[in-house]
Amino acid sequence: MHTPATLVRGGTSKCWLFNQVDVPAGRGELEKLLVSAYGATDPVELDGVGGATPTTSKAAVVGAAPEPGVDVDYLFAQIGIGTGSVEWTSNCGNCATGVALYAVAKGMVAITGDRTRVVMRNTNTGAVLEGLVDTTGGVVHHFGRQTVPGTRAGGVAVGLTFRDPAGGTTGSLLPTGQAVQDLPIAAAEPVRVSMVDAGAPVVLVDALGSGRTGAEPLERMGADVPWLRTVRHTAAPLMGLVEPGEEPGDAVPKVGLVGPPVSYTTTLGEQIAAETYDISVRMLSMNAPHPAIGLTSAVAVAAAGLVEDSVVCRTAGGPTDEWLRLGTPAGIVAVRCTDIRDDLPRRVTVQRAARLLADARIYVPETGRLHVPGTNRVHVPGTGRTQAA
Repeated sequence: MHTPATLVRGGTSKCWLFNQVDVPAGRGELEKLLVSAYGATDPVELDGVGGATPTTSKAAVVGAAPEPGVDVDYLFAQIGIGTGSVEWTSNCGNCATGVALYAVAKGMVAITGDRTRVVMRNTNTGAVLEGLVDTTGGVVHHFGRQTVPGTRAGGVAVGLTFRDPAGGTTGSLLPTGQAVQDLPIAAAEPVRVSMVDAGAPVVLVDALGSGRTGAEPLERMGADVPWLRTVRHTAAPLMGLVEPGEEPGDAVPKVGLVGPPVSYTTTLGEQIAAETYDISVRMLSMNAPHPAIGLTSAVAVAAAGLVEDSVVCRTAGGPTDEWLRLGTPAGIVAVRCTDIRDDLPRRVTVQRAARLLADARIYVPETGRLHVPGTNRVHVPGTGRTQAA
């Protein structure tokens, strides 16, 4: 069997997008299809369309939204690499950037001049986002010059705004009621953290207080993965994400280091001066160092900057302004908080870029059929025979 899909680049992620009419409605059957299509039981995802990294093994199912005021719904899937499983608990802002362009390109949202607004609802979390897509001349563009840190390739400009992002998962910007606290870690020193829910639930670690800088190279971050996993596993029940004694999935809460600005070299070899940004941030994604920063994490960091005494606020030297510039491994990501009420941002915006890369048919085995190794035939369950695949 085959399934139509579109490959998009959104920001620093790649994501296969599926129209909801082309895939199973049931979550179980959909997961089987995605695991098979991506080759997700294989750590290199060789026999599938997965990219074998957390930022390139993503999917979303897109359809018309029944809710008034929302154009499209999308269900985000973070495909496990070598696990044969899918994480359904999170959102992805970079993929949402691609969803906005896809919705316009596929006629799901009518073009409205030089800029077309797409209102999207992430059905995993209920988050509502706006994508402002460049449709200069009243047409869809397949190429553009907008760039983002992490790649020199240009794309179609998309301004991505998260609406009312605070407390989307836990009901509160500060799920524990504290802006900062010392988190006891088994067999290690306590860690000073801010546990924040905005865009996604995130645990932000005071880098300097933990003997780090917050500007670590990706290789050093890789060495800290076991420690940071312990931090997020300890924080998850305190944030109300799991019951005590349970382990969280790999998607949330997200975890990372926050430190003061320093001069550094990006992964693309660009020199970044300390005075050109406000705080250093290094995050994990699915237990691996993120090559830049996930947009949901960027939203959480920016929202935390508005909170007195939070790790971000203290590192930045006081409550942050409308703009917060984040120094990431890929370069500077600027996040804008507007319509702030009671220290909560009603709108958080990041400028991104997207591009449609391919329309394709992905060939996957039919459910219940088992491939016979070394042949082009499959077993047909219950018949004792094989047939051509």
